[in-house]
Amino acid sequence: MTFALESTKPSLKNLPNNYLISLEDYSAISLTGEEQSKYLQGQVTCDVNELEQKKLLHGAHCNAKGKVFSCFRLFNREQQHILFQPKATIEASINALKKFGVFAKVEIASTDNLAFSAIIGEQAGEKLKDKFTQIPDSLSPLVQVGTTTLVYLAGKLTRYLIIDVPEKINALYSALELPVYSSDIWNLLEITEGVPSLTMLNDNEYVPQMLNMQAIHGISFTKGCYLGQETVARMQYLGKNKKSLFALTGKMTKEIIKPIIEKKLGDNWRKAGDITTLYQTDDNYCYIQAVLTSDTDSTTQLRIKDHSDSSLSIIDLPYTLNEE
Repeated sequence: MTFALESTKPSLKNLPNNYLISLEDYSAISLTGEEQSKYLQGQVTCDVNELEQKKLLHGAHCNAKGKVFSCFRLFNREQQHILFQPKATIEASINALKKFGVFAKVEIASTDNLAFSAIIGEQAGEKLKDKFTQIPDSLSPLVQVGTTTLVYLAGKLTRYLIIDVPEKINALYSALELPVYSSDIWNLLEITEGVPSLTMLNDNEYVPQMLNMQAIHGISFTKGCYLGQETVARMQYLGKNKKSLFALTGKMTKEIIKPIIEKKLGDNWRKAGDITTLYQTDDNYCYIQAVLTSDTDSTTQLRIKDHSDSSLSIIDLPYTLNEE
């Protein structure tokens, strides 16, 4: 059974009330085995021991210098730890995990057999209730119904992740009879929700705090040692981090080629930071996620490199960056 993706790229306000997203540009890393939790606890920023109670965690995977390979959502599916993230970050992260995993009783693999999808909208929950005996919510953000994993994501818009084999996902698309958009729309939602999404191959560039991971509870400062922990702790307690993740929007007249943000200093323009992901609408608006200096504010004049006619404004994120 096949389905047709919507060919349009609307702005946020022009999306329908309810719709599906085929997350073809997203996948996951799975960990199984006797020591899967113990091993992952020593590799990532979140407290894996909290997963049994909370069911869903944000986290980051860093190298020994505290620079991020990937940012992910962590949950369990059929006794596997699943690290859901953009496909662009899978290879580097899985290679690093496997490098140290040879010393533990753990199997690490990409989830090539699974398809990832999402349903978004005001009636998203009601539509899932018509197809499943149970759906997740804010108190129980993950449920397993047969072979299907459903994950509730809190935010400005109601979102549910749907994970299953491709045949089951395609059948669900047909049964729900909703428009199906590409992963580009998911990128748009991640940008406006302030969830870091490294889709532009800029891994090993940032420490987790530069991606606002502390603001979405993706860093535990009490769990003990993990790879890169010394750098992450130093950034937190010595105030050494000077960069943050921002959401920006503005009008564009052509395709963005160089993922660089510039700011005006006097009569000149200088590099202000790098784009981590972007979404460009059919009517030439762009939504951008970028790492900039933390003192950037609404008075800072920003543009995209090689786009002299562009002017970017900051979108308010649904959280603050107060120190823990």
